[in-house]
Amino acid sequence: MGQRDSGPAFPANETRAFATVIGMALVLGVDSSTQSVKVEIRDVDTGRLVAAGRAAHPATTPPRSEQPPSAWWGAFVEAANLALAEVDRRDVVAISVAGQQHGMVALDADGAPVHPAKLWNDTESAPQADALVARLGAKGWADAVGSVPVAAFTITKLAWLRSAHPDAFARMASIHLPHDELNRRLTGERFTDRGDASGSGYWSPRTGEWRTDLLALVDDGRDWTSALPRVLGPFEVAGTLTVEAATALGLGRDVLVGPGTGDNMGAALGLGLAAGDVVISLGTSGTVYAVSDAPTSDESGAVAGFADASGRFLPLVCTLNAMKVTDAIARVLGVDHAEFEALVLQTAPGADGVVCVPYFDGERTPNRPDATGVISGIRSDVSRGQLARASVEGVVCGLLDGLDALRSAGVRDGGRLLLIGGGARSAAFRRVVADLSQRPVTIPSAEEHVAVGAALQAAIAWSVAGGGDGEALLMRLRRDWGLGGGEVVTPDPACDAASVRAAYAAARG
Repeated sequence: MGQRDSGPAFPANETRAFATVIGMALVLGVDSSTQSVKVEIRDVDTGRLVAAGRAAHPATTPPRSEQPPSAWWGAFVEAANLALAEVDRRDVVAISVAGQQHGMVALDADGAPVHPAKLWNDTESAPQADALVARLGAKGWADAVGSVPVAAFTITKLAWLRSAHPDAFARMASIHLPHDELNRRLTGERFTDRGDASGSGYWSPRTGEWRTDLLALVDDGRDWTSALPRVLGPFEVAGTLTVEAATALGLGRDVLVGPGTGDNMGAALGLGLAAGDVVISLGTSGTVYAVSDAPTSDESGAVAGFADASGRFLPLVCTLNAMKVTDAIARVLGVDHAEFEALVLQTAPGADGVVCVPYFDGERTPNRPDATGVISGIRSDVSRGQLARASVEGVVCGLLDGLDALRSAGVRDGGRLLLIGGGARSAAFRRVVADLSQRPVTIPSAEEHVAVGAALQAAIAWSVAGGGDGEALLMRLRRDWGLGGGEVVTPDPACDAASVRAAYAAARG
C-alpha cells in the first residue's frame, strides 16, 4: 500500500541541489509511490541531503488502479538522473528502493507483464477477497499471515487475475511486488524483503516463510514455489547494477543494491522509530503504525500484522481515504488550500454537529469497498467552515480508530506520536490530530521519510559489504542522521475530543 502519496515537496520532474560535495560516499534512497518516484542522494556518514529528483507516475482512479511497470522504471531513471546531475556520480556507492505495498506484478517467462500492475488501491478484487476469507476464516488468515486479506492484498489480485483474465494468468511465470520489479531492473535478480512480502497475503511474519498452501486456494494446480522471489533479510546486500541499469544511470557496475522494502517500512526506518512510537501518515490514503518486538494477529482484520525492515514487526492500520477527501471538499467549496486551512481553523471542534464519514472511494478499514462518503448533521444554515472542519475531523477520527485497534491488538503506544505525509504540512491537520488525540504530536523536520529510510538501508548495505554489523550500524546511523526530530504541537486541553469522536462513531455506524 502505499502509504498515501505525501504530495510534492517540490514540483514534479524537478531537481534540487543542496551542496557541492567532494569525495563523499553517497547513497540513493528511492521512494516509488502511487503518484510519483522521489530520489534522494544522501551522505553516508551524516545523512545530509545533497540532491533530490522527482518524476511522475501515470494517474489512476480507483476502483480500477493500474500502471505499467515500465512506467516506474522510466520515472525512476528520469528522477535519478535529475538528482545525479548535481553530484559526482563516482561517489555513489549504493541504492535502495522502497515502494508502494501490495501491488501485483505478474510476469511471463520472458519477464514481460501479462497484465498491467494492479495497485494497492485497486478494489476490483473485493469479491475474491471475500471468497478467500470465507475459505479459511478470518482467524485462520490472521494466524497464518498476521492479516485478514482485503482487496489491497496481492493474493486477492491474483485470484482476480485468474477469474477475469485466465489466459494471462496461465502465462504468468513469476510474481513481484512493485519494489521487487524495480530491483529486478537494477540487478537482474528476483528478490524481495520481509517487510514488503508481509503485505502479500502469502508470507508469514511469524515463521518467515512463503505460504504456498494459501496460494493453492487461488490455484491448486500451479507450482507456486517457482513463481516466488527469494526473501532477503534487512541487512543483506542484494547485488550490483546490471549493464543496462549502470548505463541508464551513468553509474559504475559495482554500485550495490540493498534489499529494499515497502513504503511504510521505509518510512519507519527513516523516522528512527523505537518500540512504542506511533506514526500517523496522511497522504492519498492514511496509515497508523508502530514498531513492535513481537508479531501481531488480529482476526477483526483492522490491524495488518506486517514485518518491518529492521528484523522486527510493523502492525499497521490503513484507511483508503485521507487527503483526497479534504481535496475534494476544497474543490466543492471552491477554495484553495490556504483558504481551506483558514476555514478549518476558524471553526470550533465538532463543526457544530456536522460530521463527515470519509469513505469517498470505498474503505479498507473498516472493510467496506463499496461504501461512499456521508455528511450528516447539515442544516439550512450550514457554513463552508463546518464542511471543511468536518472533513478534516472525519479523516482524523478514522485514523484514531486505527490507533485504538493497534492498542486492542496489544501494541504499545506510550512513546512519541509522529505525524507525516502531506497532512503534516497542514496547520489544520496538525491541530486536529493533536486535539482529538489529546497527545503532543511531533512533526519530523525531514519530508520524504520513505526515501530517507531507503537511503539509510542503502548506507547499511554498503557498510555491511565492507564487514560492518547491520544492527549496530542501524543504531549508529539513526543517531548520526538525527532521524525523527522536529516541531512538537501540543493539544488544547479545552477540546472535547471524546464528544467529537463519539459523534463520528455514531455517524459511521
